[in-house]
Amino acid sequence: MIRMRNGLCIVFLALAVTFAGQSMAAQEPAYASVDDLFAAYYQFRLRISPTEATKLGESGYNDKVANYISAGYQQDLIEQYQHFLRAISGFDDKPLSPADALSLRVMRWDCEIKRQGLQNPIATVASPMYDIPNIVLMPVAQIASFNLFFGQLASGSSIQPFATVTDYDNWLRRVDGYIAWLDTAIDNMQIGVEQGVVWPKVLVVRSIAQLDDIITDDIGEHLYFRPVLQMPATFSAAARERLTAAYTRMIETGINPAHRALRDFLVNDYLPRAGDHTGLGALPHGRETYRYLIRYHTSTDMTADEIFELGQREVARISEEMEKVMRETGFDGDLRSFFDHVRASKTQMPFTDPAQVIANFEAIHDTMKPHIGRLFGVEPKAGFEVRRTEAFRENSASAEYLPGSKDGTRPGVFYVPIPDVRKHNKFADESLFLHEAIPGHHYQLSLQQENQNLPEFLHPEGMGVFVEGWALYSESLGKELGLYRDPYQYFGMLSAEMHRAIRLVVDTGMHAKGWTRERAIQYSLDHEAESEASIVAEIERYMAMPGQALSYKIGQLKIRELRSRAEQALGDEFDIRAFHSQVLDSGSLPLVLLEEKIDAWIAASAD
Repeated sequence: MIRMRNGLCIVFLALAVTFAGQSMAAQEPAYASVDDLFAAYYQFRLRISPTEATKLGESGYNDKVANYISAGYQQDLIEQYQHFLRAISGFDDKPLSPADALSLRVMRWDCEIKRQGLQNPIATVASPMYDIPNIVLMPVAQIASFNLFFGQLASGSSIQPFATVTDYDNWLRRVDGYIAWLDTAIDNMQIGVEQGVVWPKVLVVRSIAQLDDIITDDIGEHLYFRPVLQMPATFSAAARERLTAAYTRMIETGINPAHRALRDFLVNDYLPRAGDHTGLGALPHGRETYRYLIRYHTSTDMTADEIFELGQREVARISEEMEKVMRETGFDGDLRSFFDHVRASKTQMPFTDPAQVIANFEAIHDTMKPHIGRLFGVEPKAGFEVRRTEAFRENSASAEYLPGSKDGTRPGVFYVPIPDVRKHNKFADESLFLHEAIPGHHYQLSLQQENQNLPEFLHPEGMGVFVEGWALYSESLGKELGLYRDPYQYFGMLSAEMHRAIRLVVDTGMHAKGWTRERAIQYSLDHEAESEASIVAEIERYMAMPGQALSYKIGQLKIRELRSRAEQALGDEFDIRAFHSQVLDSGSLPLVLLEEKIDAWIAASAD
């Protein structure tokens, strides 16, 4: 297929090519063992996602970028997934260990769900930074967008290494690949304009503001110049001079022009054609795309209506528990008034310096340390830090966890945005730490990465419904870990759970049931204690990432259901540490496979 834009031919290749532009081998390799197949799949995943390889500490990919929104890259993926599915079928009648059989089923799920997205009428491709589907014709957004992730790498304080002269040269080559991605993004978004597959205007305005924050002619203050300012003292004078000149030239002739071109396109061409809609369902083929994204993000066949109704039930249940805690605090009024009280409470906003916010999270960690061994028999070896989110993305960012490297040289990092320290409300900080840090993402992802019994392709982050479901389940462990002694902190946990229950309602509401942005914002304001500014940012996040917000509650409810099932079946023989090991020691699993595994463990434990 050939498309024309501004006199330019954009060729959608009919032949498979790699992201580097090389032809695929005509002959498929044979796999003598399932371990060989797993190893090949791992190498494939490193190749298609070199930034993920960097995150894992695989240094051979530190100078590469996958132009994952290009036609050639997508065609390569389709053919590779088909190849691996054929290879998987070749092991259907071969004897495998239970662990290998489970890993093979996870691999099959991964190949099938991603191939389906690529063949969707509105094609989606898993982005290299979060393994979250991006709509190919809408690659630039205000959150989970590759240009924002690349800015994190550019800062010199993220996963991209800047320790040697080779590291600095690698980054210059990686920037060249990123600029090619920006060019493709503009081309794709122009096609999206022609087909009516466009973002809502409000999201485009947010993206333009983010580009304004990055573009500057003051080289010394430029985000992409920071590695030069942090250059190791061990570098020779000649190397320092050469790299300083090269980074200056990269900004002046590469990054700034490329970012300005994207900004000008968004302002002059895209924003006037952007939509007044809210959800994906308003776009051509949007409803079927949203059905696909539900399946991708929940690993279930639930419908939007089923999820919407489940969310409403959960909102009602959690509201009743919130009422009890409100009365415990002695507050005289209704729940909505208590939300306003918590939002505005000066007692809950005591900080005057961002360092105090970081210190508060570290104190939470200290409180729970003596209790962690009661719930977990194995703790990760990886280091752990709490850091403030970088300024260039802080205003639009949520708290998040970035895993450490596989070799342990880079610790896992819990990033906390503090755009206005005097407005940082601490009432939910304990639950937030449990979710993003310990025993949430840091434990689950680090243990998964360190598990030598897993195939390497299962070491990276994996399925959101498992990863986020585990993290939300972890929030419920606070009392068992010596936390939630303050009723406001327990209310914070309920608020965090309510926040995820609301997501079931507003995400399906906006993308499948015609809800407006404003209706979703008001529903959230009516049922949770988050600030209005935070709620607006969250609603716009769901607009930009259809279906992703469903994964938390769907996954948490399944893990909680399985724990209750095991407790009832095993009675006094139930071992919480063993249960947690069973959940965590096979990598990220689709929920149907997790349920089968836990049921088999319950049966074996009852014998």
